[in-house]
Amino acid sequence: MGFLSVIVAGIAGFIFGALWYTALSKPWIVASGVALDDSGKPANRSNPVPYIISLVGAIVVAGMMRHVFVLSNIDAVGSGIVAGFGIGLFLICPWIATFYAFGGRPFRLTLIDGGYATGGCTIIAAVLMLV
Repeated sequence: MGFLSVIVAGIAGFIFGALWYTALSKPWIVASGVALDDSGKPANRSNPVPYIISLVGAIVVAGMMRHVFVLSNIDAVGSGIVAGFGIGLFLICPWIATFYAFGGRPFRLTLIDGGYATGGCTIIAAVLMLV
């Protein structure tokens, strides 16, 4: 697990997010309250900044997960997947739930974004173990 695995894992997490939010775009748009343009699509969809932040964020998460895995002697696909799933579900999701609860956001948004965090971390972990 080196620098290349972190980049590839981050890209895989980013791609998972693209697929996740494409599949859940309609409920996410409703739950998030994102501003829409005249066609009913997110007004900022052509702005590259959110996509760049998302990709960089996925790479940063992959880098930290790699660091934790090395320190924890996690070096098998199965244990990596379990750890990645746990990181998403038990570390990231509670923070998302806390932010959204205080922000008065719909619980459905917590489920959608928490599902991405859990699935994304699981994918990142699997790629880290395989590359």
